Amino acid sequence: MNNVKNLNKWANAHTYFSVDLVRIAVGVFLFIKGIYFITNTQYLGDLLAPLDKADGGMFGMFIVHYIASAHFLGGILIVFGLLTRWAIIAQLPILIGAVVINFMGEMHSQNLFLSLLILGICIFFLVYGSGKHSADYFFKMQE
Repeated sequence: MNNVKNLNKWANAHTYFSVDLVRIAVGVFLFIKGIYFITNTQYLGDLLAPLDKADGGMFGMFIVHYIASAHFLGGILIVFGLLTRWAIIAQLPILIGAVVINFMGEMHSQNLFLSLLILGICIFFLVYGSGKHSADYFFKMQE
């Protein structure tokens, strides 16, 4: 717990508005991606087709719903800076899976680059936190 507090103190002392804009942009991107996956579940199902054959469809359908809802809700939380680290922890398996899927099936270099970029930014915010211009910081100051 002290490590998280020390990281928050360091991040709040070294926060910049541009870093918060990057956090907001990643949150908006994940939110839009979540909406896209909710409206196009067939596309997401096609991406996850190799996983679906192993168990007859139940695991694949769970994964489709997890990905869509985690991107949708996690994107909103990341935009506002509310429970940012928890929202990013929920995103990490999805983003790692997005990188792995590019190597399992047909390689899409643009999707691979985008997945790696978002994964890197999320790992940065997992360590950095939500920053000074966030709901987490606001609620912490209200205590």
